Amino acid sequence: MPNHLVNEKSLYLQQHANNPVDWYPWGEEAFAKAKAEDKPLLISIGYSSCHWCHVMEHESFENEYISGLMNEHFVCIKVDREERPDVDQIYMEAVQMIAQHGGWPLNVFCLPDGKPFFGGTYFPPEDRGNGMVPWPQVLIRVVDFYKKNREQLEENADSIIKNLMASNEPAESSEGFVDTTTLQQAAIEFAKRHDDQFGGFGQAPKFPPSMALNFLIQARNSLNKSDKKEDLDRIDEVIDTTLTAMAHGGIYDQIGGGFARYSVDRYWLIPHFEKMLYDNGLLLDIYAKAWTTYQKPLYKAIVQETATWALREMHAENGNFYSAYDADSEGEEGKFTVWKPDEIKEVLGEEVGTRFCKAYNITDTGNFEHGFSNPALTESDFSIRESLKDEREKLYAHRSKRMWPGLDKKQLTSWNSLLIRGLAEAGFALGRKDLFDAAKVAADFIWENLRTKDNRLSSVYYTEAKLNAYLDDYAYYAEALLSVTAYVDFFYPGESKVYLERSEAITQSVLKHFKDDQATGFYFTSGDHENLIARKKEWWDNATPSGNGAMLHVLSSLYYITVNPTYEEELTALRNGYTGLIGKNPFGVPHALSAFMADQNGIEVIKVKDVDSLEELRTLLLKQPWARRFTLITDLENQPSGYQKCIGTRCLQPELDPSKLYQ
Repeated sequence: MPNHLVNEKSLYLQQHANNPVDWYPWGEEAFAKAKAEDKPLLISIGYSSCHWCHVMEHESFENEYISGLMNEHFVCIKVDREERPDVDQIYMEAVQMIAQHGGWPLNVFCLPDGKPFFGGTYFPPEDRGNGMVPWPQVLIRVVDFYKKNREQLEENADSIIKNLMASNEPAESSEGFVDTTTLQQAAIEFAKRHDDQFGGFGQAPKFPPSMALNFLIQARNSLNKSDKKEDLDRIDEVIDTTLTAMAHGGIYDQIGGGFARYSVDRYWLIPHFEKMLYDNGLLLDIYAKAWTTYQKPLYKAIVQETATWALREMHAENGNFYSAYDADSEGEEGKFTVWKPDEIKEVLGEEVGTRFCKAYNITDTGNFEHGFSNPALTESDFSIRESLKDEREKLYAHRSKRMWPGLDKKQLTSWNSLLIRGLAEAGFALGRKDLFDAAKVAADFIWENLRTKDNRLSSVYYTEAKLNAYLDDYAYYAEALLSVTAYVDFFYPGESKVYLERSEAITQSVLKHFKDDQATGFYFTSGDHENLIARKKEWWDNATPSGNGAMLHVLSSLYYITVNPTYEEELTALRNGYTGLIGKNPFGVPHALSAFMADQNGIEVIKVKDVDSLEELRTLLLKQPWARRFTLITDLENQPSGYQKCIGTRCLQPELDPSKLYQ
C-alpha cells in the first residue's frame, strides 16, 4: 500500500512510495503529527542515483519488522537532497558534528520541532561484526532515550543549533586582503598535497578536484608572469597528471563518455557508478580550459566525448538537462558499465577484441566484482586511443541494448547552470557552435521558464517550475550567463548585451534577497524562504562550489565589465569574509581562491566596435593560455573603432589590428 510519497514528483521519493515505512514528504503535516503524538522525527535524506541509499532501502525500509519499528515509534520523513539542499545542508552539518562524518543516506533523529539530537549515515539491518550498530538497535535505543532523557536531548539539540549558527560567520583576517604572493603560495601548498603517482589529492576515496584545478589554471597564469619557472612547471605537472589520470581511469566512462561521481580507490579505477550532471559540467569546464592552455589532444577528446554524452543522454526535449544516472541497474551496482573479455571479443572479433581488452585492462580475472572489469585505459600513446574510436562506438551500441540504469529527469537550475558554463567554454575552445548553442538554449530556458517577472528563480523543473530557489541557483546561473556573455558575440554578434543584462538582474536579486545586512556574506536561502531551524551560510566548497565563492566570480566580473561601484563594494565586503578562511584552510575554498587569483591577474574585457568579423580575434585568443576574459561588441559613441583591451581597471590603447593586443 502506497505511503504519503505517492503523489510526489521526485524520483527519489517515488522510489520509496511503496515502502512499508509510512514516509511523509517534508512539510507541515509530518511536523504536526510528531507534535500531536509527541514522537521524535526520523528525517532520512538521499538521492535517486545513490547506491548506498538503495542498499539501505532494500535491507531496512522494505523490511516489515524494521518498518514496523519505525512506524510505531517515529514520524518518518523522506527528503530528496537535490530538491531540498537547504534541508540537507542543515542536517548534514548536524550529523557531522555528532558523528564526525557525513554522507548519504543521511538519517537524522529530531525532536518534534525538527531540532536534531542524533544521526548517522548507513546502518545495516543486523550485526555483521564490523562495529556498525544495526538499524533496529539504533531505533530502539533512540526511542528509549527519548522517553527517559528528554531534557538531555533538548539540551543537546539546542547546543547543535547554536553551533550551526556560529559556523555562519567566518573568522575574518585583520588584514582584509590577500595578495598575489599569498595566492601563489596557496597554489604551491595545493601542489604539495598532490598524489604524484596517481593524480588527484589525498588517498581514497577520490573526488574529481575540478575547483582546485581551476584555481591552479589561474595560478599558472600568475606564475607565468613572474620568474618562478620551477613553481610554474610544478603546477603544470599537477594539472596534467590529474587530468590525464582521470581521463584514463575507470571514473571516466571509456565507452560512453562522461564521468562518474567519484572513485572508491586511489587509482581512479572503480567508481560508484552514478553519473551526476554537476560533475560533468565542472569537468567539461576544466578540460576545455586545459585544452586551450596546453593543446593536449587527450583533453580535447574528453571535452568532445563528455559533451556528446551530455547531449545524447542527459538532454531534455525542452533544451534543459536531466540530473543523474543511477549507479545500479537490475539491482546491481555497475552492471550496465562493466565487461568480460568474451563479450568484448564477441562484439569486436577475436583479434581486435584482444587488442581492445589489452588497451583497456579488461581481463579474465577482472578488476571489479564477479570477474567483471571496469574499462580503464592503460595505453599512454594517444594514437592508440584514437585508433580504437570505432570499436568504442560499436561497444556503446552493444551496451545500449542492456538494461539501462535509472535516469532522474529532475531539472535543477543550479546543475544546469554548471553545465551551461562548461558547454560555453567547450563551444568556444573547440569552435563548435552546436555546443555553444546548447548552452545558450538552456540558459534561455531557465530565463523564460524558471524566472518570474521580478527576477526570482525556481530551483526545480519537472513539467513546471517548482520550489523557491537557493543561493547556488542564483550564483551559478549568474556565472553561467557571464560565460555566455564572454563568447556569444563570436557566434551571435551583438547579443552579449542581452546576457550581461540578465546576469546583472539575477545578481540584483541576490543582493536584495540573500544578503546578510548585519554581517558578511549571503545566506543559502532567501529572506522570504520557509522558516527552518537555522538559516545557514555556506562558505566551503563541497562537490559543487559554495554559493558565496561563486558570487566572488560574479561580482568581480560584473565590476570590471560595467565599472559599477556597487559591485566593487559588495565584492570587497565578500572578499573580507574569505580572508580568514583562506588563512585557516585554503584547501576548502578553491573556488574563492580562483576568484581572488583572477582578480589579481586582471580580468580582461575586450571591447570591439565597427569590426566585420571576430574570427581573427578568436584565432588569436585560442593561442593564449586560458584566462577569464570577455569579448563585447559595443556601439557606444565614445568607444573608438577597433579593439580595446582592458585589464582590471586599466584600458590599453585601441588597436585596429587584433594581433597587437597580445604583443
